[in-house]
Amino acid sequence: MARAKSRRELLLEMGGGFAALPLVDLLCRDGFFARPAFAATDKPKSALAAKPPHFPVKAKHCVFLFMNGAPSQVDTFDPKPELDKRDGQAYKGPLAVGSNGRPVGYLMKSPFPFRKHGQSGLEISSLFPHVARHADDLCVIRSMHTDTAAHASGCLQMNTGHILIGKPSLGSWLGYGLGSGNENLPAFVVMTDPRGGPISGASNWTAGYMPAAYQGTLFRASGAPLLDLETPAGTSAKTQRAALDLLRDLNEEHREFHPRESELSARIHSYELAYQMQTAAAAAVDLDREPAHVRRDYGLDDRLTADFGRKCLITRRLLERGVRFVQLYSGGGHIEDTWDGHNNCVSNHTLHAGETDRPIGALMNDLKRTGLWDETLLVWGGEFGRTPTSEGAGKPGRDHDWHGFSMWLAGAGVKGGQAIGATDELGFAAVEEKCHVSDLHATILYLMGLEHTRLTYFHQGMNQRITGVRGNPVRKAIA
Repeated sequence: MARAKSRRELLLEMGGGFAALPLVDLLCRDGFFARPAFAATDKPKSALAAKPPHFPVKAKHCVFLFMNGAPSQVDTFDPKPELDKRDGQAYKGPLAVGSNGRPVGYLMKSPFPFRKHGQSGLEISSLFPHVARHADDLCVIRSMHTDTAAHASGCLQMNTGHILIGKPSLGSWLGYGLGSGNENLPAFVVMTDPRGGPISGASNWTAGYMPAAYQGTLFRASGAPLLDLETPAGTSAKTQRAALDLLRDLNEEHREFHPRESELSARIHSYELAYQMQTAAAAAVDLDREPAHVRRDYGLDDRLTADFGRKCLITRRLLERGVRFVQLYSGGGHIEDTWDGHNNCVSNHTLHAGETDRPIGALMNDLKRTGLWDETLLVWGGEFGRTPTSEGAGKPGRDHDWHGFSMWLAGAGVKGGQAIGATDELGFAAVEEKCHVSDLHATILYLMGLEHTRLTYFHQGMNQRITGVRGNPVRKAIA
């Protein structure tokens, strides 16, 4: 028995398909057939070719200092005098606190005193003495909020705008929208913590449904920057070049029959990029070329700061070479190896702030010294914040808080020396000038010269964007 036709099939086939012509006309008027992101049909080398921004801006590079595990806003950049007064009292407010059945203790004041810094008088806790020297450059957003209390989905949303895997990350969007400033290095570089990466892994730097050329490249802060990058023993440069040329010619011939295969285009380009990176990447991470006083400023001579210091110094070298987006992770693995201070937020934040404060301060100094400050946007923060309550009686840990937390921006195009928005008097939830993750992404894109509603990629019949159907730049953050 023949299958009954659906209403759509019936309308499509009426009059020999004549009924579909109006749809084609409407789609043409809407630009449907001209708008898909045909980066996949370009020649392989053009996917990351430099592109002009939507409008002139100062920023050419972006560095995301990702504090994996979620730092506490009330212990870092959001002072709460009322919390000091009510220390030890039971919380009786409207918010449900305590994730995954964890015990809820009492209101707990910050053990880290806040002090005003710079001409702006921006209040910063004692955890960040080096970053505090740049208080007049910081734009602290104290009213951040997100949609999830889980680390994996929280990291994904902060990086891709969505809580589900498979979406392009912020670095991929910047590579897609602006291209790269260096043909011999990736446009998007990621450096994780030696203790491990974020729980959701490589999904945080994926290109998602975009061509694979836009995904992040994982660098190591010590040793060979990339695994399997060295030329095989016994192979001369001439032999390797000839082999790559032959492989390229064969792949290009195959590619003519598959012009829309983005994975194939990216793979062809990756062979040549890998060849160029054998020298370019090695040079970028060769910190022996830096003066001793520079390495000392970044804390490379101190076990506590050495790893993050290396990553920050490599970041400056990558920016000098035109890399578009660099993401550095502080904290890896789980609980105390990250900023996830469930057990003891005091010792946890003392450790991780101690590992990162000096290197970040040195990076900011160095960017100003080298002239890169005026073209580099810095972003600091984690996937969400932490509760102003302790986790259990007499236990100085703090639980997850996605209702309100702090992040900061600095550098090119940012209006520094200010705090935007506010949480309630105890620091639980954003109550003034709320800033969702999508607003943060819209702001970052704007500072990089990209209008988030125009930066779209056609996928599954829709013009996708990192901000989805919402998001507005935080105008107060823009100089």
